[in-house]
Amino acid sequence: MNRRLLGECLAELAGTFFIVLFGCGSVCSTRTGAWTSVWQVASCWGFGVALAIYATADISGAHLNPAITLAFRLVRPEGLTWSKANLYMIFQLLGGILGGFINLAIYNPTLVAFERQKGITRGDPESILSAMAFGEYYPNPDLSSEWTEGGVYKESDVHMMHALFVEAWGTAVLAFMVFSFTHKDNGVFGDQRAFLPFMIGCTVAVNLGLYAPITQAGWNPARDFGPRIAAAICGWGKVAIPGNRNGFWIYIFGPFIGGPAGAFLAETLWNTKSVKENGQNGEAAK
Repeated sequence: MNRRLLGECLAELAGTFFIVLFGCGSVCSTRTGAWTSVWQVASCWGFGVALAIYATADISGAHLNPAITLAFRLVRPEGLTWSKANLYMIFQLLGGILGGFINLAIYNPTLVAFERQKGITRGDPESILSAMAFGEYYPNPDLSSEWTEGGVYKESDVHMMHALFVEAWGTAVLAFMVFSFTHKDNGVFGDQRAFLPFMIGCTVAVNLGLYAPITQAGWNPARDFGPRIAAAICGWGKVAIPGNRNGFWIYIFGPFIGGPAGAFLAETLWNTKSVKENGQNGEAAK
């Protein structure tokens, strides 16, 4: 690995670390009761993603998500070899793991207090209510009557394939926006491309506001599986991996399906503009 590639990989690690620090940290903070709505968490996630992109985009392109890296490799490779893409994914996962451990170091007293108040023993099934600050579960445990009094959902309301579809769909929406915003034929931002990270953060926030009540809204395998590893090591065990209903794989395969699909759709739609202009230029040449 040459120095430049190492720098790019470290930027991917750092950006994913900050996404987990800000985003999963906001979920950790909800265990105090200080947060009152999904939108508060979604907003924190959106700002966190935007900040992470601003910090790393000029170095690595700020994929910060294995599903987005796969989408770029398949749809818009432009110098992104398979070996480089794989390195990006590995470093993104390492960033997710590191972010999980740092969040645990900061918030463990908060989580211990929460578990004490709820009569939860870490590692027991009920500790899903604290584990959800690291990995994700369906339906959202805070809204599930099995885990939270007054929850609207029963577990059977959100079956495995539905959760997989939601994760694939949400990632497809995210990838569609990323590839639309960054397409060379999209002139809506003009010279103000500095707004792009903010708009991607807005997409994340809106996505979470819509779908976090169902699956907690992952869209990013490194963001989910990295903190899960930290949680599994630090007391949650099987509650973290394989997770409630053995569902951890949904948050890996769903994004890997949806990311390239959304990217392909965006790239194809925008390319129609280039095709049309080239056709007009050809007619003019005649």
